[in-house]
Amino acid sequence: MYSASDLRKGLKISIDKEPYIITDFEFSKPGKGQALYRCKLRNMITGNGFERTFRSNDKFEKAPLEERTMQFLYAQGDEFHFMDTQSYEQLGILRAMLAETTNFLIDNMEVEVLLFDGRPIGITPPTFVELTVTKADPWVKGDTSGTDTKPVTVETGYVLQVPPFIEEGEKIQIDTRSGEYVTRVKS
Repeated sequence: MYSASDLRKGLKISIDKEPYIITDFEFSKPGKGQALYRCKLRNMITGNGFERTFRSNDKFEKAPLEERTMQFLYAQGDEFHFMDTQSYEQLGILRAMLAETTNFLIDNMEVEVLLFDGRPIGITPPTFVELTVTKADPWVKGDTSGTDTKPVTVETGYVLQVPPFIEEGEKIQIDTRSGEYVTRVKS
């Protein structure tokens, strides 16, 4: 159990048997009376957000969340299939629950799958992934349009901006938190 004084940004709590994450937090102590804790919460299943104010004597349950290391196997339609690296059991997660993380999934990649009461509700890919560029327009040396980047497409179909020297067939490193180019990978 958590008390209101334990509240902080990033804490995962259970309200009405649903998992919520605190996305913003503000403490205030009026001149007289109880301390107030204003929180912005986001439902970890539906993604809906709302604000709520708690008093110092409020109690919260810890969200029954579990993280397991799983290996991405394949995608079939809108369902992505993963295998638990310990028990070898497989499960499918719908594309809608994975959001933009599908841009970085390649076969046999290990990810952290977040489970709520045994149901998958999201994944955390590695911070950096190496993907091969499948489409890159040639860069014209005299191009003075003011931009020092060009769009490329990687093997997962994701499009991002990279420096002009990146060519088709090269491997690049991408930060999965921001979706941005980090560096070219030396072969």
